[in-house]
This record gives sequence, structure tokens and C-alpha cells, in this order.
Amino acid sequence: MNKIEKALMHALFVHLHHNADKAINFGLFKQLNEKVNQTWPSALLVGPDANDDAAVFKMPDSDCFVVAKMESHCSPCVPRPYDSAATGAGGAMRDVVAMGARPIFLLDFIGTRPLEQEVIVGPCGFEGKCTCGKCEVMTSQDRINLMLKGISDMCTSMDVFVVGGGFSTSFSDIVPAVVVSVIGKQVTEKPLTKPAKSAGDKLIIIGETGTDGNDTLYRAGLVDTLQPAVALFKEERQTMDATLAAFATGKIKACSDLGAAGIGAAVCESARFGGLGARIDLDKVPVNTDNITPEEVFICETQARMLLHVEPQDVDEVMAAIRSKNGIAAVIGEINDKDYNVFEYNGQVVATIPNKPSPEIIKALQD
Repeated sequence: MNKIEKALMHALFVHLHHNADKAINFGLFKQLNEKVNQTWPSALLVGPDANDDAAVFKMPDSDCFVVAKMESHCSPCVPRPYDSAATGAGGAMRDVVAMGARPIFLLDFIGTRPLEQEVIVGPCGFEGKCTCGKCEVMTSQDRINLMLKGISDMCTSMDVFVVGGGFSTSFSDIVPAVVVSVIGKQVTEKPLTKPAKSAGDKLIIIGETGTDGNDTLYRAGLVDTLQPAVALFKEERQTMDATLAAFATGKIKACSDLGAAGIGAAVCESARFGGLGARIDLDKVPVNTDNITPEEVFICETQARMLLHVEPQDVDEVMAAIRSKNGIAAVIGEINDKDYNVFEYNGQVVATIPNKPSPEIIKALQD
């Protein structure tokens, strides 16, 4: 297990970001939803127990399917409040798109210290004292303004309403609360769920990859400083429009957005949940810089990216639809019938990720 394999497997199998069911009793909500289903039969199509990108439900007495997602970007707002609030909003929107929907509404919640208290914004923000000389001291109110502007600018780029939210100054911790909920309307015939469907399907990535976003490395203890992903406004809109155009072909079998742990997580979760494997050529991934390592291509968390599953004979049609909206895309690999996922760069294996790590590996990841 090399360092990059350790980082991704820590994210996939240990850290609560990808394993919320270890802290949250989803069975409780499943029981609740089964009871509510007696009042609204067959209204809930995709609930929390599905562990998919977003929830999908049918409005009773209508043909309207609604997709909803909530996302938090609390810790990243310590060093970069503007970008992190914006990427929180953009990430929730991509989760809605990943289910085959167009985002329409957003609600947000901001929780922070009293308005007049000073906060440190920058790399040393978690320490409460700047030693790097690159941080900025501002009031809690100033930081709130940055977070709200980040959310507003992302909604402006994506033509998404802000319809409400919540606010509190009762937080005493260094980390503020930044939570967004996005609601959209299904535009595909049925939800595009995350699990891979068939061996042989090709994987298409939309959007370019960069070196920003080291959250997974930070959480695995492989880097000392958290450097959240940079908000990409024009690119988010371009990727959404290109993805919706791909949906219009009717040829997309599965879909995921690329958020935490990047390409590695998006591919591995989709393959594992579908009981399949994958092989990825990282050198085929479109990148926005020459100074990028295979490991960064594999695990970075650059925004404005989506992953589509398409049958081989439909690739050309889907790629043409993506390019009709000026989307940047490439075929980067395929689903197979293995129980592991291989990521290569110019023929050299960068990482091999099993769908079910051994107890010994899990223990090593927890230590």
C-alpha cells in the first residue's frame, strides 16, 4: 500500500465523509420513510440509505420528480471562506446534476462566532494564531460577507435562486458552519444513480483537472496544511450545460460528480456499489496545467467535473453532445468485472484500490 493508495482508502473506508453510516443511523430514517410511504406511496425514489449523490422523490399527484442535496464546507472555510462557500454550493449543485436534474433553488445556513469577534483567515486559522505571515485577521462579520458572496456568485453563474436559509452567531469553535441545500428538477427519464451498471461501459470525464484541493491528503495526515479547492464559476456552468446535453441523448447509464477524493473516489465508489471494477488511464484526463503529477490527477478535488458511464457504441454521440456546449471531455477508462480498480499513468500503475480491503488493511488505515 503506497501513500496515495493509503490516502484514498482512508477516505473511502475510514473517514466519516464517505462513511457517514458509521456515525448516523440510516436504518432509523429508512424505518421512518417506510412509514411515511404509507401516506405518500412510491414518492421516495432514492433516499439516504441508497448512499447516492442526492435524494430523488416524486411530487404526489404530479409527474414532477425533484432532486435534493445538502452539503457542508465548514472546515475549508477557515483558510478560504470565499472559495469554500462557493465550492460547497457548486458541489451540491453537481450532486443534483449527477442524478439527472437541473438545479433551481438553494438554501443556506451560516453559523459563526459573534459578529464583532476577530477570526484568522488563512493557513494558520485552525491554530488560532498566525505564524506564516500569510493570514488575515478580520471580524466574524467580514468572514460572513465573504462566505455569502461565494454562495451568491456561484448561484449567479449557475442561474440558481437563493430562496432562504438560516443564521446563527452562537458558535464558539474556530470552524464556522457553512451548509447549503440545493433542489432541482429531474430532466432525465429516471434517476441516474451512481453504481456502475455493466462491464465494458466506457467512462467519460467532463471538465479539466488541476492541482487544487488536497483535503483527502490532509485528512489522511499526508500533508500538514489544508488547501481547499478553488471555486470555478465559468467552468461550473460549462460543465453543467455539457452534462445536461449529454443527458439529452438518453445514453447515460450512470453518473457521478467529482468532489472529495476526486477521480479516485468517483470511480471506486461507482464500481464498488455496482459490484464491478474499473481500469483508468490517468494520462488521458484533461488537465489545466503542465505541472501536475499522476497522483494529483488521481486524487485532487478540482471543481467543475463530472463522470459519465456510456456503452461503447454510444460514446461518439455523447461526446458530440458534450462538445456542442463547449464541454471539455475525454474517455478515460472502462468498467470491468473485477473486484478492484486500477489507475495507470503511461502504462505504470499509480494505485490499485480493492472494493473490499482486508481487515489488516483497514486496521492499518485506522492507526
